[in-house]
Amino acid sequence: MLRHIAGFGVAIAAISTMAAVAHQADSWTAPTAISPMVGDRSDAVEPSPDPMFLVVAGGGAPSYNEIALEKNVRYFQRTLAQMERSVAAASIFFANGHDGQATIRYLDPRGVERFKAPDINGLTGAATQANVQAWLDTYPQTAQGTEHCPVFMYFTGHGALNTANDDNNAMILWEEVLMSVRDLATTLDQWPTETPFVTMMAQCYSGSFANLIYEGGDPEQPIALQSRCGFFATVKTRPSVGCTPLVNEADYRDYSSSFFAGLSGRDRLGDPVASADYDEDGTVSYAEAHAFAKVDGETPDWPISTSEAWLQRQASTADEAAILAVPMQSRLEAARPEQAFVITALATTLGYPLTASFQEMPEPKARFMSPPQDVLTAYHQRLRMELLNVGMEQTIRAEGKAATIATLDQLLTCEASSW
Repeated sequence: MLRHIAGFGVAIAAISTMAAVAHQADSWTAPTAISPMVGDRSDAVEPSPDPMFLVVAGGGAPSYNEIALEKNVRYFQRTLAQMERSVAAASIFFANGHDGQATIRYLDPRGVERFKAPDINGLTGAATQANVQAWLDTYPQTAQGTEHCPVFMYFTGHGALNTANDDNNAMILWEEVLMSVRDLATTLDQWPTETPFVTMMAQCYSGSFANLIYEGGDPEQPIALQSRCGFFATVKTRPSVGCTPLVNEADYRDYSSSFFAGLSGRDRLGDPVASADYDEDGTVSYAEAHAFAKVDGETPDWPISTSEAWLQRQASTADEAAILAVPMQSRLEAARPEQAFVITALATTLGYPLTASFQEMPEPKARFMSPPQDVLTAYHQRLRMELLNVGMEQTIRAEGKAATIATLDQLLTCEASSW
């Protein structure tokens, strides 16, 4: 059976026959339980066409199909409207879809567990493997003549850790069927190379999907010719937070809330937030929304993007030691505006002087009226990761290898796009 846990992952003690056959070499397991959370580059980025939107959401079964997942979809729709994009044009697959069954778990005002049917305007259908795969398979045909139109895919649900190979974790679709990194990447390999693909994923172990940049989703293979990038709530080895049966959205603290607030300028309650337009070019990019989430999100998550996962994969132990041994302020000179924001804001929050090196800083300890220890530890790790991102980009550009720099620029250009 599948066991519900707080967070965006579940324990898989038995997998459906279909999933077991498809993943015979893999071993999938659950996250550790976490309590519910109640300088500019010289090349300008050309404006891109409005993207097509694909939303896949919900738990794999009613026992962990939390109401927060439905509310995340609704917030996504409000974000589309806020940014003057067509809400009706988005393809939305959620849990059991239109069948009227009460599958969404929530707590009533007395704290009693209840279930209700999905209620999402414009719902396309159930988040089954057949529906999602059919959309992915047919999009290249339906997009004939508009191959340059990018696709933005949002996944808000649960993830499964592949303990045999955490570079190939999975999303859990309705009826508890797995769609792995390699499943999705193999499908994208069939798309026209002119069709950019961007994803934002907010499930446990989601950072594994940064491997979508490779052919077949395999880091041992070349980078795909198609422009692909993504933004993920946390790294491939860690659970995420945000899946809760609580109804009040004012209590939600998760990557989706922060990312879309940064992108649109409005939080999920409709209130304005500080601008994430860190380079002051008049547009908030995905990368800037991601940076906003790293600082805004009071969670134990360690957010990561495709370029960041790629950069960190290039880093040797010696590289890491050298990057973290110099004063943090020395990295600001090479950082893009959104990176400088993250480094400065997190260092300030942690009380770290920028004149010191990260290596000199002890891990923070929670005090009265400060964030919980797991959140402080996450801030510490986010700062470390950001310094590594900047330092490794400096190293790669200094080495001057044209093919490696071209790969990096391809990823950064994808991440610098927006709706």
